[in-house]
Amino acid sequence: MCAPGIALKIETPAMSNEPEQDVPFATTEITIVNELGLHARPAAEFVRCASQFRSEIFLVRDGRRLSAASMIEVLMADLSKGESAQLEALGLDADTAVETLAQLISSFQD
Repeated sequence: MCAPGIALKIETPAMSNEPEQDVPFATTEITIVNELGLHARPAAEFVRCASQFRSEIFLVRDGRRLSAASMIEVLMADLSKGESAQLEALGLDADTAVETLAQLISSFQD
């Protein structure tokens, strides 16, 4: 969906409905595999992909919740190789967003 040539391996993320709202929520942990971390080029591709979804998508790291739709906030996550963060999505396509973005992160190999 986001980049040509990326095949999705569907793994079911943890999913639940928020009790106060009837809006789907999905989350999964991502780990950076790229030698250079989540630097400008892959971060830009990540933001472009995240922007295609209707759900609100966030990276959560060290208690900070950063918008996946903002290049500056994704870079502020400061994710180096081997580091992890939670990927969260809230909205009708939350599960698809989390699955797609997690697969995209695992495909970045520089």
